[in-house]
Amino acid sequence: MFSCNYFLPSDRTKLTLASKYRIALYLAMTAIMSLNPGASLGTETLESTNGFSTGQSWGALRKAWKGYRIAKVQADSARMTEYATKIRKIQGELGITISTFPNLGIA
Repeated sequence: MFSCNYFLPSDRTKLTLASKYRIALYLAMTAIMSLNPGASLGTETLESTNGFSTGQSWGALRKAWKGYRIAKVQADSARMTEYATKIRKIQGELGITISTFPNLGIA
């Protein structure tokens, strides 16, 4: 996805903020993926019956987390619960560790 020279400290100063974010997101997802060797960032379909590719599911998970954070800032507990439920469902489908939300009573 990214060439190795982007990760050198001298080259990072040349990158735009958007590309630094993409690299950070890529590294974070790579770290998450290393926790579950069975999962991948590829385009193959998931084992479950949802019909979405792994990449689409990771994208949905990222958007669900963003929605949760926005709802939390706005103190909207109904939307926080909705997003927390979506996050847990997608994490289960991806086979990664399922998050808990003790402030919402979701464990």
